[in-house]
Amino acid sequence: MNFTKMHGLGNDFIVVAGETQLPENAAQLAERLCNRFFGIGADGLVYILPSENADFRMRIINSDGSEAEQCGNAIRCVAKYVYDNGLTDKETLTIETLGAGVQEVQLTVDNGKAVLVRVNMGQPILEGLKVPTTIDANPVINQSIEVDGREFKFTAVSMGNPHCVIYVDDAVNFDLNAWGPKLEVHPLFPRKINVEFVTVRSKDFTDMRVWERGAGPTLACGTGACATVVASVLNGFTDRKATVSLKGGELLIEWNEENNYVYMTGPAAEVYRGTVTV
Repeated sequence: MNFTKMHGLGNDFIVVAGETQLPENAAQLAERLCNRFFGIGADGLVYILPSENADFRMRIINSDGSEAEQCGNAIRCVAKYVYDNGLTDKETLTIETLGAGVQEVQLTVDNGKAVLVRVNMGQPILEGLKVPTTIDANPVINQSIEVDGREFKFTAVSMGNPHCVIYVDDAVNFDLNAWGPKLEVHPLFPRKINVEFVTVRSKDFTDMRVWERGAGPTLACGTGACATVVASVLNGFTDRKATVSLKGGELLIEWNEENNYVYMTGPAAEVYRGTVTV
């Protein structure tokens, strides 16, 4: 199997093109190939497939074998891959996702390569039961959640996949490994949850660290950055356009007031190409 190793702000993926459908053993392949000691190493395995509704279709298998509905960093990698490799000459294209439908992508091109990718990430889902949580409220803001005797306050947002945004004093040094896995599987979240720990620095800048459902701590999460800005607006902490600083770099997020869409702008990069026996 030919693959390309790519990343969006350090959130890294094994990208595979040329298949017509998702392999039946995709979950097992992801677990094996994403292993950082015995495989290629990645947060997920991404397939670029044909689509009847868009220019391309994206399927993402997490490193634990579960499938992700959407991934902001992966969609930027896919957009860069298809343009840089001549699969399209469009600088505005559409990519179909499992959980967020068809999304429009705009490329900034320099010397024939995509250097920045702006993605219309769609409208956030704020109804608690649809995120999903077990809380029947719309929206779910500043809700209490207790884990091992510690209480947190969270805001729930879905960007096609579920997020729990928690504000802390120091997100950069927060102990993700202590609290992330426990919050991910909390009974309030019937399909598990991505957890963002956030510190607001100003009306247009936040620090964010993430524990991703099915992958653990990652260097960046595009949908999580979008959820962070949506939650921060709902809580009155930031403006609708803000920079989210992640461990792997920065993303610019805008929640448009007129059409309710969330836009994410950031880079994607190719690391290397290879062939692996599957």
